[in-house]
Amino acid sequence: MTTKNEQNFVCNSPEDTFGLGEKIGMSLKGGEIIMLSGGLGAGKTLLTKGILYALRYDTREVTSPSFTLINLYKTEIFDVYHIDFWRLDDDSDVGFAVGLDEILEDETAIVIIEWSEKLKKISSPNKIIRVTIKGDGDDARSITITN
Repeated sequence: MTTKNEQNFVCNSPEDTFGLGEKIGMSLKGGEIIMLSGGLGAGKTLLTKGILYALRYDTREVTSPSFTLINLYKTEIFDVYHIDFWRLDDDSDVGFAVGLDEILEDETAIVIIEWSEKLKKISSPNKIIRVTIKGDGDDARSITITN
């Protein structure tokens, strides 16, 4: 039986959120699935930019895949799949819609999923990191990371 490790953070600025993403990125070993949840404007993409910055990727190229559903970033270290379920119907099989099973076959790739709460289930032997972001606008962000 595995025990879950939960950490709580308060990010008072966009720079803090980016910096927390950077810390997450520096801890990655390959194969992790990062499940992001939080409302519109919570900072999911900003956190993702911090993760990719730590993986030595040009963050100017990192955008929310709200319309494309998936962005693939080939970093010097890992392939990173950035997936966004926001535009997908809550009643649909969002994992199937983006080919998640095929993406997860790459055991060294990092998979970052925005609006992960729309995913009904995920089956993977890879480490799953759940990140919940609360707050929006100019408010501080309360961020909980569970793995």
